[in-house]
Formats: sequence, C-alpha cells, structure tokens
Amino acid sequence: MTRRRTLIHIIYAPALVGNDGRTLAVVHGIERALPGMRLEWELSEEGRPIALPQRDGWLAEAAERGGFPLLCNGDESYPVTVYGLQTSGRQAPGGQPLLDVHAKLPLDAVGIAAAADVLEGVAEGARAFWGRVLPDTVAPEMAKQIRHSMNQPHVPPRGLPALNLPKYIRSPEIPHHLGWLNYWSAAAAQAIGFPDPARDADLLSRARRTATGGWVVRLTETPLDLDNPSHLGALLRAYERFPEIGGRVPPR
Repeated sequence: MTRRRTLIHIIYAPALVGNDGRTLAVVHGIERALPGMRLEWELSEEGRPIALPQRDGWLAEAAERGGFPLLCNGDESYPVTVYGLQTSGRQAPGGQPLLDVHAKLPLDAVGIAAAADVLEGVAEGARAFWGRVLPDTVAPEMAKQIRHSMNQPHVPPRGLPALNLPKYIRSPEIPHHLGWLNYWSAAAAQAIGFPDPARDADLLSRARRTATGGWVVRLTETPLDLDNPSHLGALLRAYERFPEIGGRVPPR
C-alpha cells in the first residue's frame, strides 16, 4: 500500500499549567479549518480508533495532569491527528518549558488548501510563540541543519545555514527554523524584525495578519520542495533576511 504523504504542523507555546482551555482551543481550531471533520477518537495500543463520547471532558482531565494525548478523526483512510509534548526548560530556548503541539493532515488538495487555517487555528488556540508547516518529505532533510555541537563544524545540505539547538537560542519567541508556512506571534515577529515594508514586500504578498497581531507567512505558493530551485532560493533568501532564526545571531 502506498504511504500517504502528510503536512506536518508543529507549534511552540508556553507549557501547560493545569487546564487553561488551550488544548480544546487547538482542537477546535483544526475543526474550524476542516469543516465536517471531528477529532473525537483516541487510538488503541493496536492503532485502532476508539470513540470518545465525552471528548472535551477527557481532554480537560488530561490537561490537568499536564498532558495533551493524541486525538484523531477516526478515519483510517484519511487520518488527521493532533497531540502535544512538553519540553523541559533545560532543552528549551531561554530556559522556559514549552508545549510542542504536533498536527498532521494529508498532503493533498484539501490539506494544502486548509494548511494555513490549521496552522493559525492551532497556534492561536495554544497562544503560541511560533510554528511552522512542512511536507513530511522535506522535514528530515531540513532537520540536518541543526548543529548538535557548538564546538564542531557543521555543513548542512543544499547550502542551508547551520542552526543551533533550541537550548542555545536566547528566547522562546525566536523560531528554531523556517517552514513552508510560518506562524509568528506578534512577539516573534518583533524578535526577528518582521515586517520591514522596504525589505519584505515579497513575503508580505503571501502573508496575513491574525486576530492576535501575529502573522501567517507563506514562503512559496506550493508546498516547499527543495528540488525546486525557486523554492530553495526562497528558503535561502528568508534565512538571509532573518539571521535571528535558529539562534545564528550571538547573544547581545
């Protein structure tokens, strides 16, 4: 059976402290972006969907324990999933613990059309610092940008810049890396210097403001493909434009 390609959404937000309503807001954000789709199933140990008649209460109880367990839409032929992980302050920018929300949807016409709305819904629901969307085929290669030792040379693929581990980035508002679609909160946008009307006209033509003053920024019209020279060029130009991303600017 052919493996279905996916769009991977990851956002980074303040850590959960009890049930503050953010986990449910994330789920509702995805459901609004995909009308008719409901995330009302968990997965068994065998990977089979199990219906959750009291989904909202179940999610609230998990949040009280500091958890965001995996939810799915119950459709094994067209899976949509979301879950959250906690990152300790020892591994996170600025020493601040984070909630990392991961959502996946199929990389098809429907998923591509909904991707920006899903990203915005997840990010705004979680009150995120920043987030990104990448095709699953691109994410592993871009992960090779990460430099795991500050004392060793690192040469990423395709001329992309070397990026530092999150724990070496000075604050949680600074994105670890770029995506095809990018969510930057108002604080994140300020931290990286976006927008500058004189320098960001191209990006602004593919950007929109969110209700909280953040931005959803699309690097390329279609999902990022590093084999496409114009896509790789857009990615390289964006990294050059925003040197703060990935902790490449020395602490001041």
